Amino acid sequence: MQTNDEGENMTIRKINPDTIAAPGGSYTHGIAVTATETLYISGQVGVDANGVIPPDLAAQSELCWRNLVEILKAADMAVENLVKVTVFLKEGVDFATVAAARGRYFGDHRPTSTVVFVSGLVKPEWLVEVEAIAHR
Repeated sequence: MQTNDEGENMTIRKINPDTIAAPGGSYTHGIAVTATETLYISGQVGVDANGVIPPDLAAQSELCWRNLVEILKAADMAVENLVKVTVFLKEGVDFATVAAARGRYFGDHRPTSTVVFVSGLVKPEWLVEVEAIAHR
């Protein structure tokens, strides 16, 4: 147990659900901080629970958003708790494909969002990465 600046008890809970691939490096999929609970979700890429990376953007986009939703569920949150989403797209990728997948998961929910085109992600086969912040 830690305390925040106001002296209130605060816990930090790491969120790594069994329903998605384990973190592949020195990070946690999500961290929930209580006092007011905020969940910081590490960048999610199009990798399934078995570590398989589909070659196409549509499948990778679906997995990014699905993985993000699975992390929210593991933290007892939902899409409606998202307050910030950042999407990193490899240059030349069709944003409409990523946005369509997002729409299927988000429905009418509209968190703050940023989309950035980058020259590449950590692995050359990754085409899209999504990070987010949720709060309750």
